[in-house]
Amino acid sequence: MILLDRVSKQYGKKGAALDRISLHVEAKEFVVIVGESGAGKSTLLKILTREEKPSSGKIIIGGIDYERLKDKDVPFLRRKIGTIFQDFKLLPGKTVFENVAFALEIIGMSNRQIKHTVPKVLDLVGMKGKEDNYPHELSGGERQRVAIARAVVRQPKILIADEPTGNLDPKHAWDVIQVLEKINKHGTTVLLTTHNMDIVNRLKRRVVTIKDGKVVADRARAGYAGKERVR
Repeated sequence: MILLDRVSKQYGKKGAALDRISLHVEAKEFVVIVGESGAGKSTLLKILTREEKPSSGKIIIGGIDYERLKDKDVPFLRRKIGTIFQDFKLLPGKTVFENVAFALEIIGMSNRQIKHTVPKVLDLVGMKGKEDNYPHELSGGERQRVAIARAVVRQPKILIADEPTGNLDPKHAWDVIQVLEKINKHGTTVLLTTHNMDIVNRLKRRVVTIKDGKVVADRARAGYAGKERVR
């Protein structure tokens, strides 16, 4: 599903933001990416969504070879990848339903299809009954659920969650993580970046640690006491 082979990203003379990173993520896997600020996590995610291009190395996602990817085909790539952020990025003048529907409108889906699809996704993320609310009427956890609904309504193969719990209290943070687990169980590959080690320990999923632009540890899933493939 996701293959990075010796991927590097250089920003002028500042040094390497990523330094020959190699990573393989299977379809339907749930992977947590950790590392201190400046470790290279954000650069990695920007490269995966083609906001940035690598300086060197090979990337293949969902059968798409990034070396052969033309700029005009980037929107098609991004339909395969849903993204959610720490700050929600909801449209304040639109209702919950309209925020999620907007993701379908921009790809030309009919109103009939939208009315059929959006309620199902809102139900999936636990926001049924909140369709007519505006973002300012919701809690932080609820807003993040709407953001997740918007990211997955187009049924992407991959969901990238970049510090999605950073602005939430512990209870709402875990509620959001449980929504991500539910989406993963439906077959979506999930990449989660977080600084919250409580979440990492409770999740008991594969954990990839990045430091100074390098993968320094790759710990196996639940049930494995040590670290696997430490580099």
